[in-house]
Amino acid sequence: MTVCPETMTLLQSDDVDQIREGCFAAGESKCLEALPFLVQHLQSGNLGVQEAADEALRRIPSPEAVRAMTPLLSSDDAPLRNLAMDILREIGEEDLDTCIALIKSPDSDLRIFMADILGSSNSPMAVGPLCEALLKDPDVNVRYQAAVSLGSLGFTEAAPCLAKAMQQDEEWVQFSVIEAITKIRDDSAVEALAKSLDNATDLVASMIVEALGEMGSMKAAVLLMRRMDAAAPALRNKIVKAVINILGAKSMAMLSAADRERIHNYSLAALDDEDEDIQDAAIQALSYLGGDQAAKAIMQLGKELDPVSDQERLERIAHALAGIGFMPCMEDVVRNGPWKEGMLAVEAIKRIQDSAAATLLVSVFWDKDQDMQRNIMGALETLDPAAGLGRDSLADFMLEVVERHEDATVVKGAIHILGPVLRHEPAVDAMFTFLHHPFDDVKDAALDACVAIDGPKVLARFRELFRSSTMLDRLMAVYVFGKLNVHECLEELREALEDPAPEIRKLALDGLRGVCDSAESVLPAVLARLSDENRDVRLAVVEVLGQCCVDVMPYMEQALLDEDDWVKVRALEALAQRREAESVRLVAPLLQHENTLVAIKAVEALGDIGGEAAFRLLLEALTSDNPDVAAAAEAAVDRFKSAEEGEL
Repeated sequence: MTVCPETMTLLQSDDVDQIREGCFAAGESKCLEALPFLVQHLQSGNLGVQEAADEALRRIPSPEAVRAMTPLLSSDDAPLRNLAMDILREIGEEDLDTCIALIKSPDSDLRIFMADILGSSNSPMAVGPLCEALLKDPDVNVRYQAAVSLGSLGFTEAAPCLAKAMQQDEEWVQFSVIEAITKIRDDSAVEALAKSLDNATDLVASMIVEALGEMGSMKAAVLLMRRMDAAAPALRNKIVKAVINILGAKSMAMLSAADRERIHNYSLAALDDEDEDIQDAAIQALSYLGGDQAAKAIMQLGKELDPVSDQERLERIAHALAGIGFMPCMEDVVRNGPWKEGMLAVEAIKRIQDSAAATLLVSVFWDKDQDMQRNIMGALETLDPAAGLGRDSLADFMLEVVERHEDATVVKGAIHILGPVLRHEPAVDAMFTFLHHPFDDVKDAALDACVAIDGPKVLARFRELFRSSTMLDRLMAVYVFGKLNVHECLEELREALEDPAPEIRKLALDGLRGVCDSAESVLPAVLARLSDENRDVRLAVVEVLGQCCVDVMPYMEQALLDEDDWVKVRALEALAQRREAESVRLVAPLLQHENTLVAIKAVEALGDIGGEAAFRLLLEALTSDNPDVAAAAEAAVDRFKSAEEGEL
């Protein structure tokens, strides 16, 4: 035994704190001599002492600890008994002989406890005793726990005795046997499970089928398919679900025509099952196998679902219908069927690139209510414009929609098709009528459509709009100038820089980003905006200058002296992006700025610019009185070091 006299003295003290200290010391030193006292303190009424003894016993895994703990399993104190069980689950493998001996105890409760503990031993040596208990113990609860523990261990050596128990034991034990076989996933037990279907109760048969489906064995799929025809409808539906989940699309496609037909027919029947998982598996199979009958049955199921609470299922159903393809039943329900089925069919059509579907949607559009029309328009937006009607016919239809329809959602969809989808130049005049629509999203759609259509006509119309006395008209025109060929609109953008509305001045600057190098004629007008009264305009100027290749350093210096700190921040970010060594002298004074954000941005800019001068300034910033600035400097220096190591 480990000799630990000081620990023993503490454990025999009457002082709670000393006892807890002794428990801790015993666990640390793995003092075997302390085991009797630790077991005694585990029974203490003081929770702190009990917890300390519990922890110490777990830290002394040994045969002696197992033998010291097992008597507690016979205690009448249930909480103490449960605590002993929990400790032995953790350390029981240290003395399997004792545990195996006790599984043959005359006390059935003790046999149950030991069957449980052996299930946590992670030892193949426990399989034999547990199998013997499973097959021979007279107590049903012992047999049940033995099966559970064999499943927890997961050793394939247990498969034969589990298969045997499946044939001879009562329902209660069969439940745990099925679960254990599922965990072990041994092929040798698959056939035993399948054979058990012949004599199993309805409940056990259902569990067997679910277990075989979960195991995912192709052998299980073959065995289950053999039992499909003879099974009762409820069990057959479960078999269908299991087979579908095992096979998947690729394997199902390789089955014989007769087997595919059987799965197809039984999947149709499974759609009527109350179990949603079975329904979903049947839908999945029918999506693979296809056919008008399958599509019709799936849509009939879909019409029973609630569009709000069952939204995800309806989405999956639409995908399944798309997998089947455009079927005659879909055309029928879109033309004449119930509203919910029609909506579902249109949702499926959104995912099917089919020319006949596009023609159908256009032909029924004006006969449907507003909700259906919205859905149809959404589908038409997703279809290939070259399919079905052809581009010109589709454009004519959309022009009719924007002329006749009053619903903003429908109109917006038609505008999108005429613009970004078809780029239909004859629609320009119609698009301009919507630039003054009461709804902003419709105006935005019309504006984007004009940009997408592009061309001389669009540019001419917006040049006219640019001369409007209405600020919104000029704003839209400047937006389009920046999106189209900027070089053709330089004069208008330069003029827009002098507009009385700051929103227009800023938008003009946004349009000039990236062109200041090739359009130096507008650069003076851009630089003049550095003194603009509006902060947002000055910010935009700095962003434009950051992208210029010409020498903008004097103007950046002006930006760094701006009264607004956000302008300083943007200027620092621009200098960091340009990484010009001469900008270090401009950044340095801002390391001492009273605004912490500005100072941090100055530190980060120096880190990005790099070079010896920047590095020395960062070293000085490490001792800043502002901890945030010092932390930023440390991060920047680390980046310097990482860059150097990368170069080496």
